[in-house]
Order: sequence, then C-alpha cells, then structure tokens
Amino acid sequence: MKTAAALVTALFVAGLAQSASAAEAFAPSGSAKVNMHEYPTINAVFDVNYDDPNQLNILYNFVKNTAKPLKGKMVVVTHGPELRAFAKENYEKYLGIVQKMDELAKSGVEFRMCNNAMRAAGYKPEDMYGFITVVPAGFPEIAYLQSQGYQYINPLPLSVKDVRYIDQPALKK
Repeated sequence: MKTAAALVTALFVAGLAQSASAAEAFAPSGSAKVNMHEYPTINAVFDVNYDDPNQLNILYNFVKNTAKPLKGKMVVVTHGPELRAFAKENYEKYLGIVQKMDELAKSGVEFRMCNNAMRAAGYKPEDMYGFITVVPAGFPEIAYLQSQGYQYINPLPLSVKDVRYIDQPALKK
C-alpha cells in the first residue's frame, strides 16, 4: 500500500511541476516584479453604497488594508441600503458588522451618512449609532472631501479571498 500511495503522490507532484512549467511557457513576459515601497501620508474617502449590509464585512478589510500604509485620515461616506446596519433597531441582526465598524471608528476612521438616503430609508439621526455623523448629502460630501485633498476610493464589495482556486482547485491545501 505504501508503494501505491507513494506512486500517487509522485504522479501528483509531477503533474504540478508539469503544470508550473506549462504556465511558464505561456508567460512570454516573465514573472511579476515586486516593488514594496512606502506610501506618503494620504487621506482617503470611501464611497460606500452596497445592496447588502453584510458587504460591510469586506469594507472593513478594505479600510484596514488602506489605512495602515497610507497613515492618513480615512472617511467612509455611506449612502446606500447598507445604512440599515447602522440603525440601533437592527442591533442583533448586524451586531458583528457594527462591532467591526465601531472598531474602525475607535481607530480614527470617520463614518459620515447621507441625510437624504437616511431619510428616504425612513430613519432619523437619533436612530443611528453614535460613531455616525449625518451630513447633508453623500455625493456632495465626497466632492467636498476631494476638494480638501482626500483621494477617492470606490471599494466594490468583491472579495479576492481564494479566487485562485476557482481556476486551480488542485492547488488548495
């Protein structure tokens, strides 16, 4: 039995090696270059308008991964259906998300909510958590922050976690 298992393992490894060398044959430009440089301090504004409040979990990672290297001020402007996650009445349903957003707020990330969107959704400022600042309108707030030097980021809620294994499932460990 050990010989059969060893043979299967050897064939699998050989297949991966062949696959890797085949991939190299289709890489006429070679491999990626690496430039892990430092960034200057940059302020950023995140334009958030998500269908599903659960997509704020991905936003959490985007903001954390942006704030650390940029070292500047980070502002999240929320003006879509995700705003219901910030309503106190939905505490239990979105508790995990709110805890993540509160963590970001405690680390210095500002959360600004569009008054127009909030009112259209049927909420009032007192319905929202204390780390939210209600502003007149979402898009004008983003434009205002850009006029103050903030760089615009539109974080589409698409995770890249494990996408490699969609095309190469055999590589997943």
